Amino acid sequence: MKYICLLVTLFIFSACSKEKGYGRFNLRDGQEVELLVSHHYGAINDAPLLLPQKESAELPLSDFKDREPGYNYKIKAKMVAYNGPELMDGGPSDALQFIKIISKEKYTGNDPFEISLIHSFIPGPPQIILWKEEDKYLINIGTKIQLTYTDKKVGDQLEEIWQYNHKRLTDYSLVPLPLKWTSIQATVTHDPKNFGKAYLVSNIKLVE
Repeated sequence: MKYICLLVTLFIFSACSKEKGYGRFNLRDGQEVELLVSHHYGAINDAPLLLPQKESAELPLSDFKDREPGYNYKIKAKMVAYNGPELMDGGPSDALQFIKIISKEKYTGNDPFEISLIHSFIPGPPQIILWKEEDKYLINIGTKIQLTYTDKKVGDQLEEIWQYNHKRLTDYSLVPLPLKWTSIQATVTHDPKNFGKAYLVSNIKLVE
C-alpha cells in the first residue's frame, strides 16, 4: 500500500513540475507576483519589471487603470493565462492582471525618455496618435497627455504632423492617404508646469 501511495505522490509531483509556465520567468497560471511600474507612462519599451529580479517578465500588464504619468509604482499582479481558441496576432494573450497598489512615489528626476507618435491598432494599419484641441497638442496612450515644447523647431514639427494627420482623417476619398512617416519618435520629460498631465518635448525624429 505504501508503494502505491508513493507512486501516486510521485505522479502528482511530476504533473505539477511539468505545468506550463509563461513569460521568461516561467510564471504559473494564477501565481501572484510583485512588479515595478515606472513613471514614463507610454514610453517605448514601457514594460513592468518583475521583482525581485527587476527584469521584464515579457508579459503585458492589464487592468492598471489608476496609473498616472510621473509616478513609480510597486504593485501586486496575478499571472492569467489565455486558454481560449488560437487567434490572429493582436487577440487576447497571456497577461499579468493588476490586483492592487503596494506603494506609489512621485518621480523627481529629469531624465528624458522616448515615446512613439505612431501606434499599431489591430485590426487596421498603424495610425498617428497626435491631435490638436484649440492650441494644445494631445496624444492618447491609455490616458490623455498634452505635448508641450519650448523649441520653435519642435513646435513646427508638431504642427506639421497634426496638419498632415488632420488631412488624412478628413479626406473621405475611397483610398486614404498613406502614412508619410514610418516612425515618429519624440524625446520627452515630465513638464514641471503641468506634472502628470503633460510631456515636454525636446526633440522629434521623423523617419519617412
